Parts: sequence; C-alpha cells; structure tokens
Amino acid sequence: MKNFTIILATVVVFWNVENFFDYFNSGQNASDIEFSPLGTKHWTKKRFLAKANAVSKTLFYTADAKGTLPDIVAFAEIENGFVLKHLISETALRKTEYRIVHYDSEDHRGIDVGLLYNASSLELVASTPLKIPVDSTRDILLAQFITHNQDSLAVLVNHFPSKYGVSGKVDSRTTAAERLLEICDSLDNAGWKRILALGDFNEQPDETACALIGTHLCNLALNTRPSEGTIKFIGHWELIDQAFVSGPLTDGSRFEILQIPFLLEKDTSHSGLKPRRTYIGPRYNAGISDHLPICVTLP
Repeated sequence: MKNFTIILATVVVFWNVENFFDYFNSGQNASDIEFSPLGTKHWTKKRFLAKANAVSKTLFYTADAKGTLPDIVAFAEIENGFVLKHLISETALRKTEYRIVHYDSEDHRGIDVGLLYNASSLELVASTPLKIPVDSTRDILLAQFITHNQDSLAVLVNHFPSKYGVSGKVDSRTTAAERLLEICDSLDNAGWKRILALGDFNEQPDETACALIGTHLCNLALNTRPSEGTIKFIGHWELIDQAFVSGPLTDGSRFEILQIPFLLEKDTSHSGLKPRRTYIGPRYNAGISDHLPICVTLP
C-alpha cells in the first residue's frame, strides 16, 4: 500500500470590523468616549454583544463554506485586547482553540490591528508590533507561525493611513508600504520565505502604495472582477482590503471576498447591495462593518 502525505491548506480571513470598541468609557481618546453608553453613539453592552456574536456567526458561516474554521482571523479597527478576549471566551468561539495576538498602538482614534490563530493547527513562534514612521497610525503586526504542514509562515497585518483625517496623505501610505517591504526583506533574509501581508490598505490595487508593494510581492486581489469590492463608496465598489504573498506562495494561493448575505443590505441610495454598517451617521443600524471580509487560502 502506498503512503500518501495529506497536504492541508491554511485558511486566513481578514476583516476591518469598523470601530469595534468595548462599551467602557476609559476616557483615553475621543472615540472611546463616543462609543460608550453615555456617548453620542450610545454604544451599550447589548450592542457590543450583538456585534461580537455576529462576528462569531460570520466565522462559523465561513467554516461551513470552507469545511473548517479559519486558521487565522486578522482584524482591523478593534479597540483593544478586551474585544478579542470576549470573542474567544464569551461567544460561540469559546469552544474553539483560538488564541490572541494583539498589541496596543498609538493610533489617534484608539483602534488597533490584531489576530486570532487556531492553536490546534498553528504554532506561534514569535510576534511583535512594528512601527510605521507616520504620526498617530496603526502598527504593522507581525506573527510568525509553523503550520500544520510544518512550513513556516510569516503574517503581516496592516491598516494603512486613511485618505482622510490626520495622516490622510498619499506619502503616508507610501511610507507604510516602504516599511512593509523593508520588513519583508528582513524576514526573507532571516529564512522566512513564506510571507503573507494582508489588510486594509486604504487604496485600490493600482494606486501608489499598493502598486509599489505589487512590484515586490504578488497581489492576490488583482484577479478580482471590477464589479466586486470590499467597501462601497458613492455607489461604487472599491477593493481596498487586499492580500500580498511572496514567491513560494504565489502558486496555489486563492483570494476571495466573503459576500455573506447577512453582512449586506439593500443600497437604497444607489443600486444593488452594500455592507450593513453598525451605524449610519449617528443612527444605529445593527450591522457589523462597512467592509466585507476577505479570505485567503494558502497551499
């Protein structure tokens, strides 16, 4: 009888969950005050719990489609570690083997990136936040793993400066892109050849910073149809949540946008559907995010 080696894929989800704050007013920043029971958003424990349960539901919905829960779930716009701890201890995810990687950043709005990883399929070797030389923005989160196939995998979670607000300049995103590529070069030189850089880049694939990254890494999002995107702006879909991989991951990696029905609602101002946000202006809309999640399957 022949011996067969079973090669398992690694499934990674990224999602900008749009202002996923806890419900405490610690007074650390203006957004923290706003997203509290007495703040202008009237962000209550009940609303927080509803959003957390909906995030959990989304991951289980993805598991039904993929045959397994994601090995890694990376997030943008979480306030702190409390949010992630609640997800893995107080929702249906408490029955899983998810563990947390998170560090506080110096973002002026008080939002961070972070991730969950499945300890039954991945071994965390190291993690660290890496600064971008731009004022008041999110760090790049580096997490280094050994996968179920005994391969190395370096994951870089990004949330580049917005086009609006304090750091909303093209050169800020270019600086972030240059920093990301510098980190990738260091990883490659250290023997970490399998690299996945994903996140909210606040640009479409052909814009300045993403085009720069694409000259060094393969942008898996490039084959996405023009009519698809992760965020809708004035009736048009934009693809600002993307995934880049290094050479060894180029063949066999797949990228998709998770267009899950309960994450969408009718676009009454334009045509078709749009992501169902938690708030529309000051009005509570009971959704999760203005972004759709993306999913990357790695060989």
